[in-house]
Amino acid sequence: MLNANSPYLRDIRFHLHTQTDARVHEETGPFIARQGDGVFIIDPEGNRLLEGMAGLWCTSLGFSEKRLADAAYAQMLRMPYHQNFAHRSSDPVIDLAEALIARAPQPMSKVMFLGSGSEAVDTAIKVAWYYNAARGKTQKRKIIGRMRGYHGSTIGSASLTGLPNMHQGWGLPLPGFFHVSCPHFYREGLPGETEEAFATRLANELDALIEREGADTVAAFFAEPVMGTGGVIIPPATYFEKIQAVLKKHDVLLVADEVICGFGRTGTYWGCDTFAITPDMVTCAKGLSSAYLPISGLMLSDAIYQVIADQTHALGGFGHGFTYGGHPVSAAVALETLKLYDEYDILANVQAQGARLAAGLAALGDHPLVGEVRAIGLMAAIEIVADKQSRASFPLPAKVPVRLGELVKKRGVLLRPLGQSLCFAPPLIVKETEIAMIIKAVAESLDELAGELRAEGTWPSTRSSATN
Repeated sequence: MLNANSPYLRDIRFHLHTQTDARVHEETGPFIARQGDGVFIIDPEGNRLLEGMAGLWCTSLGFSEKRLADAAYAQMLRMPYHQNFAHRSSDPVIDLAEALIARAPQPMSKVMFLGSGSEAVDTAIKVAWYYNAARGKTQKRKIIGRMRGYHGSTIGSASLTGLPNMHQGWGLPLPGFFHVSCPHFYREGLPGETEEAFATRLANELDALIEREGADTVAAFFAEPVMGTGGVIIPPATYFEKIQAVLKKHDVLLVADEVICGFGRTGTYWGCDTFAITPDMVTCAKGLSSAYLPISGLMLSDAIYQVIADQTHALGGFGHGFTYGGHPVSAAVALETLKLYDEYDILANVQAQGARLAAGLAALGDHPLVGEVRAIGLMAAIEIVADKQSRASFPLPAKVPVRLGELVKKRGVLLRPLGQSLCFAPPLIVKETEIAMIIKAVAESLDELAGELRAEGTWPSTRSSATN
Protein backbone atom coordinates (compact mmCIF):
# COMPACT_ATOMS: atom_id res chain seq x y z
CA MET A 1 0.00 0.00 0.00
CA LEU A 2 1.34 3.43 -0.94
CA ASN A 3 2.04 5.90 1.86
CA ALA A 4 0.91 9.52 1.77
CA ASN A 5 4.35 10.70 0.66
CA SER A 6 4.37 8.44 -2.39
CA PRO A 7 5.14 10.44 -5.56
CA TYR A 8 2.23 8.67 -7.25
CA LEU A 9 -0.28 9.92 -4.68
CA ARG A 10 1.27 13.39 -4.51
CA ASP A 11 1.03 13.65 -8.29
CA ILE A 12 -2.66 12.77 -8.19
CA ARG A 13 -3.28 15.27 -5.39
CA PHE A 14 -1.43 18.28 -6.79
CA HIS A 15 -0.63 17.93 -10.49
CA LEU A 16 -3.08 18.73 -13.30
CA HIS A 17 -1.76 16.96 -16.41
CA THR A 18 -2.16 18.29 -19.94
CA GLN A 19 -3.54 16.07 -22.72
CA THR A 20 -4.97 13.81 -19.99
CA ASP A 21 -8.36 12.72 -18.71
CA ALA A 22 -8.18 14.06 -15.14
CA ARG A 23 -10.74 11.59 -13.77
CA VAL A 24 -8.95 8.63 -15.30
CA HIS A 25 -5.69 9.97 -13.90
CA GLU A 26 -7.19 9.99 -10.42
CA GLU A 27 -7.64 6.23 -10.80
CA THR A 28 -4.44 5.27 -12.62
CA GLY A 29 -1.85 7.76 -11.44
CA PRO A 30 1.25 8.70 -13.42
CA PHE A 31 4.08 6.86 -15.05
CA ILE A 32 7.15 8.44 -13.45
CA ALA A 33 10.50 8.70 -15.20
CA ARG A 34 13.31 9.02 -12.68
CA GLN A 35 16.50 8.67 -14.71
CA GLY A 36 17.72 8.61 -18.29
CA ASP A 37 20.36 6.43 -19.92
CA GLY A 38 20.85 6.83 -23.66
CA VAL A 39 17.57 5.96 -25.37
CA PHE A 40 16.22 4.43 -22.15
CA ILE A 41 14.36 5.91 -19.22
CA ILE A 42 14.20 4.29 -15.80
CA ASP A 43 11.17 4.31 -13.52
CA PRO A 44 11.25 4.41 -9.66
CA GLU A 45 11.23 0.59 -9.52
CA GLY A 46 14.33 0.42 -11.70
CA ASN A 47 12.59 -0.79 -14.85
CA ARG A 48 14.31 0.30 -18.06
CA LEU A 49 12.06 1.30 -20.95
CA LEU A 50 13.18 2.21 -24.43
CA GLU A 51 11.66 5.63 -25.14
CA GLY A 52 10.43 5.00 -28.67
CA MET A 53 8.92 8.48 -29.01
CA ALA A 54 11.99 10.44 -27.83
CA GLY A 55 9.73 11.98 -25.20
CA LEU A 56 7.50 14.10 -27.42
CA TRP A 57 9.48 13.66 -30.66
CA CYS A 58 12.23 15.78 -29.09
CA THR A 59 15.08 14.16 -27.14
CA SER A 60 17.12 13.55 -30.28
CA LEU A 61 20.37 12.87 -28.44
CA GLY A 62 18.84 10.64 -25.79
CA PHE A 63 18.55 11.19 -22.07
CA SER A 64 22.15 11.25 -20.83
CA GLU A 65 24.24 13.46 -23.11
CA LYS A 66 26.76 14.91 -20.65
CA ARG A 67 28.02 17.60 -23.02
CA LEU A 68 24.60 19.24 -23.00
CA ALA A 69 24.49 19.20 -19.22
CA ASP A 70 28.00 20.65 -19.10
CA ALA A 71 27.05 23.39 -21.56
CA ALA A 72 24.10 24.37 -19.37
CA TYR A 73 26.21 24.36 -16.20
CA ALA A 74 28.99 26.43 -17.72
CA GLN A 75 26.56 29.03 -19.02
CA MET A 76 24.70 29.09 -15.68
CA LEU A 77 27.96 30.04 -13.98
CA ARG A 78 28.89 32.59 -16.64
CA MET A 79 25.56 34.37 -17.24
CA PRO A 80 22.34 32.60 -16.16
CA TYR A 81 19.92 35.08 -17.71
CA HIS A 82 19.84 38.04 -20.01
CA GLN A 83 17.02 39.55 -22.05
CA ASN A 84 16.79 40.26 -25.76
CA PHE A 85 14.49 43.27 -25.58
CA ALA A 86 15.61 46.73 -26.71
CA HIS A 87 18.99 46.09 -28.36
CA ARG A 88 20.28 43.64 -25.72
CA SER A 89 21.79 40.22 -26.39
CA SER A 90 24.23 37.60 -25.10
CA ASP A 91 27.05 35.59 -26.63
CA PRO A 92 25.22 32.22 -26.88
CA VAL A 93 22.24 33.85 -28.59
CA ILE A 94 24.47 35.57 -31.14
CA ASP A 95 26.37 32.35 -31.86
CA LEU A 96 23.18 30.29 -32.10
CA ALA A 97 21.50 32.78 -34.44
CA GLU A 98 24.47 32.62 -36.80
CA ALA A 99 24.61 28.81 -36.64
CA LEU A 100 20.89 28.39 -37.25
CA ILE A 101 20.71 30.79 -40.19
CA ALA A 102 23.71 28.99 -41.72
CA ARG A 103 21.77 25.71 -41.49
CA ALA A 104 18.39 27.05 -42.70
CA PRO A 105 16.61 24.96 -45.36
CA GLN A 106 16.34 28.00 -47.62
CA PRO A 107 18.17 31.34 -47.39
CA MET A 108 16.82 33.12 -44.32
CA SER A 109 17.68 36.53 -42.96
CA LYS A 110 16.92 36.58 -39.25
CA VAL A 111 15.78 34.34 -36.42
CA MET A 112 13.74 35.18 -33.33
CA PHE A 113 14.18 32.94 -30.29
CA LEU A 114 11.25 31.91 -28.13
CA GLY A 115 10.44 29.35 -25.47
CA SER A 116 8.36 26.69 -27.21
CA GLY A 117 7.04 25.49 -30.54
CA SER A 118 3.65 26.95 -29.69
CA GLU A 119 5.22 30.36 -29.11
CA ALA A 120 7.09 30.13 -32.40
CA VAL A 121 3.90 29.33 -34.31
CA ASP A 122 1.95 32.04 -32.49
CA THR A 123 4.69 34.50 -33.37
CA ALA A 124 4.61 33.42 -37.02
CA ILE A 125 0.86 34.15 -37.09
CA LYS A 126 1.46 37.61 -35.65
CA VAL A 127 4.35 38.26 -38.04
CA ALA A 128 2.13 37.36 -41.01
CA TRP A 129 -0.40 39.94 -39.79
CA TYR A 130 2.28 42.55 -39.07
CA TYR A 131 3.99 42.03 -42.41
CA ASN A 132 0.78 42.40 -44.40
CA ALA A 133 -0.35 45.44 -42.43
CA ALA A 134 3.03 47.03 -43.11
CA ARG A 135 2.43 46.50 -46.84
CA GLY A 136 -0.92 48.27 -46.54
CA LYS A 137 -2.84 44.98 -46.82
CA THR A 138 -4.61 45.25 -43.47
CA GLN A 139 -7.39 42.81 -44.38
CA LYS A 140 -4.93 40.04 -45.28
CA ARG A 141 -5.22 38.19 -41.94
CA LYS A 142 -6.88 34.81 -42.45
CA ILE A 143 -4.80 31.77 -41.61
CA ILE A 144 -5.11 28.32 -43.18
CA GLY A 145 -4.02 25.04 -41.64
CA ARG A 146 -4.92 21.43 -42.34
CA MET A 147 -7.15 18.88 -40.68
CA ARG A 148 -5.08 16.69 -38.32
CA GLY A 149 -2.25 19.22 -38.38
CA TYR A 150 -0.76 20.04 -34.99
CA HIS A 151 0.82 23.43 -34.28
CA GLY A 152 0.55 24.00 -30.54
CA SER A 153 -1.59 24.84 -27.53
CA THR A 154 -1.70 28.63 -27.36
CA ILE A 155 -4.90 30.33 -28.48
CA GLY A 156 -3.54 31.06 -31.96
CA SER A 157 -1.56 27.87 -32.52
CA ALA A 158 -4.43 25.72 -31.19
CA SER A 159 -6.83 27.51 -33.55
CA LEU A 160 -4.47 26.63 -36.38
CA THR A 161 -4.28 23.01 -35.22
CA GLY A 162 -6.73 20.72 -37.00
CA LEU A 163 -7.48 18.26 -34.19
CA PRO A 164 -10.92 18.35 -32.53
CA ASN A 165 -9.60 17.71 -29.01
CA MET A 166 -7.66 20.96 -29.19
CA HIS A 167 -10.85 22.92 -29.90
CA GLN A 168 -13.55 21.20 -27.86
CA GLY A 169 -14.39 23.02 -24.65
CA TRP A 170 -12.19 26.00 -25.49
CA GLY A 171 -14.41 27.83 -27.95
CA LEU A 172 -11.79 27.42 -30.66
CA PRO A 173 -10.80 27.93 -33.38
CA LEU A 174 -10.90 31.71 -33.36
CA PRO A 175 -12.63 33.41 -36.31
CA GLY A 176 -10.39 33.71 -39.33
CA PHE A 177 -8.78 30.28 -39.06
CA PHE A 178 -9.58 27.70 -41.74
CA HIS A 179 -8.61 24.09 -42.39
CA VAL A 180 -8.24 22.14 -45.61
CA SER A 181 -8.03 18.37 -46.04
CA CYS A 182 -5.35 16.21 -44.49
CA PRO A 183 -2.99 14.82 -47.18
CA HIS A 184 -3.46 11.22 -46.05
CA PHE A 185 -3.89 9.23 -49.23
CA TYR A 186 -4.80 5.97 -47.42
CA ARG A 187 -7.77 7.61 -45.66
CA GLU A 188 -8.65 10.58 -47.89
CA GLY A 189 -7.96 9.26 -51.39
CA LEU A 190 -10.97 8.42 -53.55
CA PRO A 191 -11.50 4.98 -55.14
CA GLY A 192 -9.32 4.70 -58.23
CA GLU A 193 -7.57 8.00 -57.54
CA THR A 194 -3.79 8.15 -58.01
CA GLU A 195 -1.54 9.90 -55.51
CA GLU A 196 -0.85 12.68 -57.99
CA ALA A 197 -4.55 13.15 -58.71
CA PHE A 198 -5.11 13.25 -54.95
CA ALA A 199 -2.43 15.93 -54.59
CA THR A 200 -4.02 17.92 -57.42
CA ARG A 201 -7.43 17.69 -55.78
CA LEU A 202 -6.04 18.99 -52.47
CA ALA A 203 -4.26 21.85 -54.22
CA ASN A 204 -7.51 22.73 -55.99
CA GLU A 205 -9.32 22.64 -52.64
CA LEU A 206 -6.84 25.17 -51.22
CA ASP A 207 -7.14 27.34 -54.32
CA ALA A 208 -10.94 27.28 -54.07
CA LEU A 209 -10.86 28.27 -50.39
CA ILE A 210 -8.59 31.23 -51.07
CA GLU A 211 -10.73 32.29 -54.03
CA ARG A 212 -13.89 32.00 -51.96
CA GLU A 213 -12.52 33.99 -49.03
CA GLY A 214 -10.68 36.44 -51.26
CA ALA A 215 -6.91 36.36 -51.68
CA ASP A 216 -6.72 39.88 -50.27
CA THR A 217 -7.93 38.47 -46.92
CA VAL A 218 -5.66 35.39 -46.62
CA ALA A 219 -2.28 35.89 -44.94
CA ALA A 220 -0.60 32.51 -44.55
CA PHE A 221 -0.74 28.75 -44.90
CA PHE A 222 0.97 26.60 -42.25
CA ALA A 223 2.13 23.03 -42.82
CA GLU A 224 4.29 20.44 -41.14
CA PRO A 225 6.42 18.71 -43.80
CA VAL A 226 5.32 15.42 -42.21
CA MET A 227 2.37 15.61 -39.84
CA GLY A 228 3.49 14.34 -36.47
CA THR A 229 0.71 14.36 -33.90
CA GLY A 230 -1.80 13.81 -36.68
CA GLY A 231 -0.36 10.31 -37.02
CA VAL A 232 2.89 10.59 -39.04
CA ILE A 233 1.14 11.55 -42.26
CA ILE A 234 3.57 11.62 -45.18
CA PRO A 235 2.32 13.79 -48.06
CA PRO A 236 1.81 12.23 -51.50
CA ALA A 237 4.22 12.90 -54.34
CA THR A 238 3.94 16.40 -55.85
CA TYR A 239 1.72 17.65 -53.00
CA PHE A 240 3.95 20.48 -51.82
CA GLU A 241 4.89 21.41 -55.38
CA LYS A 242 1.22 21.95 -56.21
CA ILE A 243 0.40 23.66 -52.90
CA GLN A 244 3.26 26.12 -53.29
CA ALA A 245 2.08 27.09 -56.77
CA VAL A 246 -1.34 27.99 -55.35
CA LEU A 247 0.18 30.07 -52.54
CA LYS A 248 2.47 31.95 -54.90
CA LYS A 249 -0.45 32.70 -57.21
CA HIS A 250 -2.39 34.32 -54.36
CA ASP A 251 0.51 36.04 -52.52
CA VAL A 252 -0.04 33.86 -49.44
CA LEU A 253 2.90 33.17 -47.14
CA LEU A 254 4.04 29.59 -46.55
CA VAL A 255 5.14 28.80 -43.01
CA ALA A 256 6.91 25.46 -42.61
CA ASP A 257 6.36 24.10 -39.11
CA GLU A 258 9.58 22.15 -38.54
CA VAL A 259 9.07 21.77 -34.79
CA ILE A 260 9.01 17.97 -35.12
CA CYS A 261 10.67 17.41 -38.48
CA GLY A 262 13.70 19.69 -38.08
CA PHE A 263 17.26 18.59 -37.27
CA GLY A 264 17.23 15.23 -38.99
CA ARG A 265 13.98 13.54 -38.02
CA THR A 266 12.92 12.87 -41.65
CA GLY A 267 16.38 11.75 -42.79
CA THR A 268 17.44 15.18 -44.08
CA TYR A 269 18.36 18.15 -41.91
CA TRP A 270 14.92 19.69 -42.47
CA GLY A 271 11.61 18.30 -43.64
CA CYS A 272 11.72 21.15 -46.18
CA ASP A 273 14.77 19.48 -47.73
CA THR A 274 12.91 16.18 -47.98
CA PHE A 275 9.98 17.66 -49.89
CA ALA A 276 11.55 20.61 -51.76
CA ILE A 277 9.63 23.19 -49.75
CA THR A 278 10.68 26.84 -50.09
CA PRO A 279 9.08 28.56 -47.09
CA ASP A 280 8.78 32.22 -46.19
CA MET A 281 9.11 31.39 -42.49
CA VAL A 282 10.29 28.33 -40.58
CA THR A 283 9.46 27.39 -37.01
CA CYS A 284 11.71 25.02 -35.07
CA ALA A 285 11.98 23.73 -31.50
CA LYS A 286 12.22 20.25 -29.91
CA GLY A 287 15.41 18.96 -31.58
CA LEU A 288 16.95 22.44 -31.43
CA SER A 289 18.17 21.64 -27.91
CA SER A 290 17.37 17.92 -27.94
CA ALA A 291 14.68 19.11 -25.48
CA TYR A 292 17.24 19.50 -22.70
CA LEU A 293 16.02 23.07 -22.16
CA PRO A 294 13.06 24.97 -23.63
CA ILE A 295 13.88 26.97 -26.74
CA SER A 296 12.38 27.55 -30.16
CA GLY A 297 13.10 29.68 -33.18
CA LEU A 298 11.26 31.45 -35.96
CA MET A 299 13.34 32.10 -39.07
CA LEU A 300 12.26 34.82 -41.50
CA SER A 301 13.08 35.36 -45.15
CA ASP A 302 14.83 38.60 -46.03
CA ALA A 303 11.76 39.81 -47.94
CA ILE A 304 9.73 39.59 -44.73
CA TYR A 305 12.49 41.03 -42.55
CA GLN A 306 12.98 44.13 -44.69
CA VAL A 307 9.29 45.02 -44.54
CA ILE A 308 9.18 44.38 -40.78
CA ALA A 309 12.35 46.40 -40.14
CA ASP A 310 10.88 49.42 -41.92
CA GLN A 311 7.67 49.08 -39.93
CA THR A 312 9.46 48.84 -36.57
CA HIS A 313 11.30 52.05 -37.49
CA ALA A 314 8.06 53.78 -38.43
CA LEU A 315 6.35 52.67 -35.22
CA GLY A 316 9.32 53.15 -32.92
CA GLY A 317 9.74 49.49 -32.01
CA PHE A 318 8.59 45.91 -32.48
CA GLY A 319 5.80 45.24 -29.99
CA HIS A 320 6.44 41.56 -29.43
CA GLY A 321 8.61 39.36 -27.24
CA PHE A 322 8.82 36.95 -24.30
CA THR A 323 10.83 37.15 -21.09
CA TYR A 324 12.54 33.83 -21.74
CA GLY A 325 12.95 34.19 -25.50
CA GLY A 326 16.62 33.69 -26.30
CA HIS A 327 17.48 32.54 -22.78
CA PRO A 328 21.29 32.31 -22.75
CA VAL A 329 21.41 28.91 -21.01
CA SER A 330 18.94 27.39 -23.47
CA ALA A 331 20.86 28.98 -26.33
CA ALA A 332 24.15 27.54 -25.09
CA VAL A 333 22.62 24.06 -24.91
CA ALA A 334 21.09 24.45 -28.38
CA LEU A 335 24.42 25.53 -29.84
CA GLU A 336 26.12 22.47 -28.35
CA THR A 337 23.29 20.31 -29.71
CA LEU A 338 23.92 21.54 -33.26
CA LYS A 339 27.63 20.80 -32.85
CA LEU A 340 26.85 17.26 -31.70
CA TYR A 341 24.58 16.62 -34.67
CA ASP A 342 27.53 17.43 -36.91
CA GLU A 343 30.11 15.50 -34.91
CA TYR A 344 27.94 12.40 -34.57
CA ASP A 345 26.93 12.53 -38.26
CA ILE A 346 23.40 12.17 -37.03
CA LEU A 347 21.87 12.18 -40.52
CA ALA A 348 23.77 9.03 -41.46
CA ASN A 349 22.44 7.26 -38.39
CA VAL A 350 18.88 8.41 -39.07
CA GLN A 351 19.08 7.11 -42.62
CA ALA A 352 20.55 3.76 -41.59
CA GLN A 353 18.32 3.10 -38.59
CA GLY A 354 15.30 4.62 -40.31
CA ALA A 355 15.69 2.08 -43.10
CA ARG A 356 15.79 -0.71 -40.51
CA LEU A 357 12.72 0.64 -38.74
CA ALA A 358 10.82 0.95 -42.03
CA ALA A 359 11.76 -2.57 -43.11
CA GLY A 360 10.84 -4.07 -39.76
CA LEU A 361 7.45 -2.38 -39.73
CA ALA A 362 6.81 -3.24 -43.38
CA ALA A 363 7.22 -6.89 -42.42
CA LEU A 364 4.26 -6.42 -40.07
CA GLY A 365 2.09 -5.07 -42.88
CA ASP A 366 0.40 -8.42 -43.46
CA HIS A 367 -0.82 -8.64 -39.88
CA PRO A 368 -4.63 -8.58 -39.81
CA LEU A 369 -4.66 -5.57 -37.45
CA VAL A 370 -2.33 -3.45 -39.60
CA GLY A 371 -3.91 -1.42 -42.38
CA GLU A 372 -1.01 0.82 -43.38
CA VAL A 373 2.64 1.30 -42.48
CA ARG A 374 4.06 4.81 -42.85
CA ALA A 375 7.76 5.54 -42.36
CA ILE A 376 10.26 8.23 -43.25
CA GLY A 377 13.58 8.79 -41.50
CA LEU A 378 13.01 8.02 -37.84
CA MET A 379 9.29 8.78 -37.93
CA ALA A 380 6.80 5.99 -38.44
CA ALA A 381 3.28 4.79 -37.70
CA ILE A 382 1.17 1.70 -38.14
CA GLU A 383 -2.52 2.27 -38.80
CA ILE A 384 -4.70 -0.15 -36.83
CA VAL A 385 -7.78 -1.46 -38.62
CA ALA A 386 -10.64 -3.77 -37.78
CA ASP A 387 -10.87 -4.91 -41.40
CA LYS A 388 -8.05 -4.70 -43.93
CA GLN A 389 -10.23 -4.95 -47.03
CA SER A 390 -12.66 -2.16 -46.14
CA ARG A 391 -10.07 -0.24 -44.06
CA ALA A 392 -12.69 0.04 -41.32
CA SER A 393 -11.33 1.31 -38.01
CA PHE A 394 -12.22 0.11 -34.55
CA PRO A 395 -14.66 2.36 -32.67
CA LEU A 396 -12.72 5.09 -30.87
CA PRO A 397 -14.17 4.15 -27.44
CA ALA A 398 -12.59 0.71 -27.83
CA LYS A 399 -9.15 2.37 -27.63
CA VAL A 400 -7.52 -0.46 -29.53
CA PRO A 401 -4.32 1.50 -30.38
CA VAL A 402 -4.06 2.47 -26.70
CA ARG A 403 -4.31 -1.19 -25.73
CA LEU A 404 -1.58 -2.01 -28.22
CA GLY A 405 0.62 0.70 -26.71
CA GLU A 406 0.13 -0.80 -23.24
CA LEU A 407 1.12 -4.24 -24.46
CA VAL A 408 4.25 -2.79 -26.06
CA LYS A 409 5.05 -1.02 -22.79
CA LYS A 410 4.87 -4.35 -20.96
CA ARG A 411 7.71 -5.44 -23.24
CA GLY A 412 9.88 -2.46 -22.27
CA VAL A 413 9.14 -0.01 -25.10
CA LEU A 414 7.24 3.28 -24.91
CA LEU A 415 5.34 4.28 -28.07
CA ARG A 416 2.46 6.71 -28.60
CA PRO A 417 -1.05 5.85 -29.79
CA LEU A 418 -2.49 8.74 -31.79
CA GLY A 419 -5.94 8.41 -33.29
CA GLN A 420 -6.06 5.02 -34.99
CA SER A 421 -2.27 4.69 -35.18
CA LEU A 422 0.67 3.67 -33.07
CA CYS A 423 3.54 6.09 -33.67
CA PHE A 424 7.33 5.78 -33.52
CA ALA A 425 10.01 8.46 -33.18
CA PRO A 426 13.00 7.11 -31.25
CA PRO A 427 15.97 9.32 -30.39
CA LEU A 428 18.18 9.95 -33.40
CA ILE A 429 21.08 8.14 -31.69
CA VAL A 430 19.13 4.85 -31.62
CA LYS A 431 21.15 1.72 -32.50
CA GLU A 432 20.38 -1.33 -34.62
CA THR A 433 19.83 -3.56 -31.57
CA GLU A 434 17.37 -1.04 -30.16
CA ILE A 435 15.43 -0.87 -33.42
CA ALA A 436 15.22 -4.66 -33.29
CA MET A 437 13.88 -4.44 -29.74
CA ILE A 438 11.13 -2.05 -30.86
CA ILE A 439 10.09 -4.25 -33.78
CA LYS A 440 10.05 -7.41 -31.65
CA ALA A 441 7.91 -5.74 -28.97
CA VAL A 442 5.38 -4.52 -31.54
CA ALA A 443 5.18 -7.84 -33.38
CA GLU A 444 4.55 -9.78 -30.18
CA SER A 445 2.05 -7.19 -28.95
CA LEU A 446 0.06 -7.27 -32.18
CA ASP A 447 -0.31 -11.03 -31.84
CA GLU A 448 -1.28 -10.77 -28.19
CA LEU A 449 -3.83 -8.04 -28.94
CA ALA A 450 -5.35 -10.08 -31.78
CA GLY A 451 -5.73 -13.01 -29.40
CA GLU A 452 -7.40 -10.82 -26.77
CA LEU A 453 -9.85 -9.32 -29.27
CA ARG A 454 -10.77 -12.77 -30.60
CA ALA A 455 -11.28 -14.06 -27.07
CA GLU A 456 -13.58 -11.13 -26.35
CA GLY A 457 -15.64 -12.05 -29.42
CA THR A 458 -15.55 -8.53 -30.81
CA TRP A 459 -13.12 -9.19 -33.67
CA PRO A 460 -12.93 -10.11 -36.44
CA SER A 461 -16.42 -9.03 -37.38
CA THR A 462 -18.54 -11.23 -39.64
CA ARG A 463 -17.73 -8.96 -42.59
CA SER A 464 -14.01 -8.99 -41.91
CA SER A 465 -11.82 -10.95 -44.28
CA ALA A 466 -8.81 -10.68 -41.96
CA THR A 467 -7.17 -13.92 -40.89
CA ASN A 468 -3.97 -14.71 -39.09
